[in-house]
Amino acid sequence: MTLEERLKPDLITAMKAKDQAGLRGIRAIKAALLLAKTDGSGQEITPEVEIKLLQKLIKQRKDSLDIYEKQGREDLAAIEREEIEVIEKYLPEQISQEDLENIVKTIIAQTGASSMKDMGKVMGIASKQLAGKADGKTISGVVRQLLN
Repeated sequence: MTLEERLKPDLITAMKAKDQAGLRGIRAIKAALLLAKTDGSGQEITPEVEIKLLQKLIKQRKDSLDIYEKQGREDLAAIEREEIEVIEKYLPEQISQEDLENIVKTIIAQTGASSMKDMGKVMGIASKQLAGKADGKTISGVVRQLLN
């Protein structure tokens, strides 16, 4: 079942329940999917593309959330938190910190990485292997911690 097929019944449910946060989040996902389909690249919307799209939407909202919190705009920050929560429901289950560290340790051992100079090599493999299971910022933090 594609993301678009999962969104249709959820949108109807959110409308009937008058769930404003759910409506905003689902509509944001639908808009991003529509843009991806009609961007002229001719790229097929695969599950991997859907995951990247959802991660991008969450990253945008986290960046906005950070700005709103710094400016003391709790009203706007609450909206961003609600939308993040809705969008995260459509991502695969996120990997635990402990499992993430174990996978990165394995990748470091396989690549023979020993210093921060090898971070790019490790990040490339880790990003592909953990796509959708952890965001890039979290992976980067673990890689830095283990290479230092």
